[in-house]
Amino acid sequence: MSSFIKENIDEVRKRIENSAKKVGRNPDDILLLAVSKTIDVPKIKEAVACGLNSLGENRVQEIMEKYEPMGDGINWHLIGHLQTNKVKYIIDKVCLIHSVESIKLATEIDKKAEKSGVIMDILVEVNMAGEESKFGIAPSECESFIRELSKFKNIRVKGLMTVAPFTENPEDNRIYFRKLKEMLVDINSKNIDNINMCELSMGMTGDYEVAIEEGATIVRVGTGIFGERFYPNKNK
Repeated sequence: MSSFIKENIDEVRKRIENSAKKVGRNPDDILLLAVSKTIDVPKIKEAVACGLNSLGENRVQEIMEKYEPMGDGINWHLIGHLQTNKVKYIIDKVCLIHSVESIKLATEIDKKAEKSGVIMDILVEVNMAGEESKFGIAPSECESFIRELSKFKNIRVKGLMTVAPFTENPEDNRIYFRKLKEMLVDINSKNIDNINMCELSMGMTGDYEVAIEEGATIVRVGTGIFGERFYPNKNK
């Protein structure tokens, strides 16, 4: 085993613990999701050997390629944009879809979940900063969107997710994390049928400590665990 992955994981865990304790939270209430996009199976297995059995992938194709080689005992999360025509491939493989942001997609997830005999846990992706390059619904549409989702029988809305802007200073994103938490609390207080949200997927390698201070229950860390990524030529 290469020591740098273990060292990185130890460092991330220490930071999670420190950030949680700073605001009186239990570090055990925060899931460290190892983002394994573009990472090969041997390296991912090193992370799993260190106790990280929850893996996040951006692309359906990568889950399909890694699912069998990684074997049992892995909790797969789909954290990237999901096209409706790809839902059928992962409906029986992932435990949580982080990126639901259209009724069209929710309808397809519900349909395929029913066919597979599962209840699919999902998060609603919210574009907190209103970035044109990012997916997600507008904060102002969140409550009405969730009211629509509450009608589906084979979907369970577990919480909210956001991809905050890339920034050199993590403090710049505190406002977005805080507002997402406030939104979750506010919508829960409306007592919408079938809606009881507890998860906040927010914070990545550059800003997860701030996200934890603002209530994140899932932090998505890739570079902080596996190092800088090599992106293959997509045209190949």
